[in-house]
Amino acid sequence: MEPLHFSRWIKTTKDFFPSRQLRYQHALRHQRGQLDHLLRAARSTAFGSRYDFSAILDAADVYQAFASQVPLTDYSGMQPWWSRSYQGESDVTWPEVTSHFALSSGTTEGASKYIPVTRQMLKSIMRVSRRQLLDIVREGTITDFLAKDYLVIGGSTELRQEGTSWSGDLSGITTANMPSWFEGASKPDAEIRKIKDWQVKLDRMVEEAPTWDIVIIAGVPAWVKMLLERIIERYQLQHIHEIWPRFSVYIHGGVSIEPYRYSLGQLYGRQVAYYETYLASEGFLAWQSRKKAKGMRLNVRGGIFFEFIEFSASNFDEQGHLKDQAVVTPLSAVAEFQDYAVVISTCSGAWRYLIGDVIHFVDLNRCEIKISGRTKHFLSLCGEHLSVENMNQAIQILTSQNQLGTSEYTVKGVQEDGKFSHRWYIGCERQPEDPQLLTQQLDSILGELNDDYAVERKGALEGMTVTWVPGTWFVEWMAERGKLGSQNKVPRVMMDDQYTSWLKFLEERKTE
Repeated sequence: MEPLHFSRWIKTTKDFFPSRQLRYQHALRHQRGQLDHLLRAARSTAFGSRYDFSAILDAADVYQAFASQVPLTDYSGMQPWWSRSYQGESDVTWPEVTSHFALSSGTTEGASKYIPVTRQMLKSIMRVSRRQLLDIVREGTITDFLAKDYLVIGGSTELRQEGTSWSGDLSGITTANMPSWFEGASKPDAEIRKIKDWQVKLDRMVEEAPTWDIVIIAGVPAWVKMLLERIIERYQLQHIHEIWPRFSVYIHGGVSIEPYRYSLGQLYGRQVAYYETYLASEGFLAWQSRKKAKGMRLNVRGGIFFEFIEFSASNFDEQGHLKDQAVVTPLSAVAEFQDYAVVISTCSGAWRYLIGDVIHFVDLNRCEIKISGRTKHFLSLCGEHLSVENMNQAIQILTSQNQLGTSEYTVKGVQEDGKFSHRWYIGCERQPEDPQLLTQQLDSILGELNDDYAVERKGALEGMTVTWVPGTWFVEWMAERGKLGSQNKVPRVMMDDQYTSWLKFLEERKTE
């Protein structure tokens, strides 16, 4: 079938999708079905027996029984169960021997987490990935992706084996299990995908770049930016479209695109459409289905059951820890533009699991969400309630207004001698001529984006400083910590141990 004909066929399918007014009701129905399916599938597992899933299924109100009998938890609560699965025991939290585990440390914890990735979850991830591609084609953004190359900048597909279990980056696991029909169009090739050393892999991709005809790129913004810069430098190009003229879509995730939007745009020769994904180690939670969408569509039919907890002082303490009497909100009762911590139960055997992310609904009828940040990545030393979303927006505005080559940044909240302050560290290609003016601009932008911040800057939040450092320093610091690679991210809000490491790194650079 010719790609153009395929594209036309996809466009005609829009008439079969439910109207905008009906989508929310459809989502609720799908979610009720997902909960029923998950409980039935896992009722004979050790976890299902412990919490009597059979009795929950026989209850008059299945969800209420589920919410009252199964406790909320996080990785520390699921880890003893998942450890048994990792050792090869079957039917622990999901009815099978789970052979794959995604390694994830997030941005707040140092120790690696082992997140189970079942066959059902792999199928769900592939299904959503395929759905997003079809949505992109249906919109007419691209018409020939089946005949061109698709660049996936992910983790190594070389997995570590221990007994019956294999562990590695989720992107490596999913790439290694991609369907055969997609293998030929996917770049880089299998040999390069196995490479674990990020710098070696980067060098190999740069060398292969002229042989590819890329139409779509998928990957974390920081590493995509690094690859494009290296290609442009290596081949003395004005922009990336000189070597990949058909490149038209960038599918991004992992972190917000906003801090990178301006600097990425400088690498293009023409407009590129951005589509966001919400692919966590625990599952493919949402995807952007339309170029002009306000947010990402919740994956209500992909083996995931969602619950939400309002991210407020009544449910979480100042450190982002869940309080004992926190109130859970089902999808049927959420409100637009209210921040919620995400709770999921999945076909990988996660049950009422706090993933650590905070989202808000931007279009409830379409079940479209945006990520606000993480439960432990809000700065609220004295009530300023500054979210990562606020920070990303502020950096994007500051960057575009002043045409700065800025992409990476981090912030630490500090309390000294009873005084509160925010210490910003921003990477820049060249030192700004008037750093004090830019600091004032950033402070003003943050106040416009967040009323609580503006109020506290006149009160308890006395200090706000910005240190401008070479952009490469963030990469070098990540490399020193063994965090260099496509699945690692610079922490936007630093924890104490990260900040100690960062300050030591800066001191060493000053003495060189």
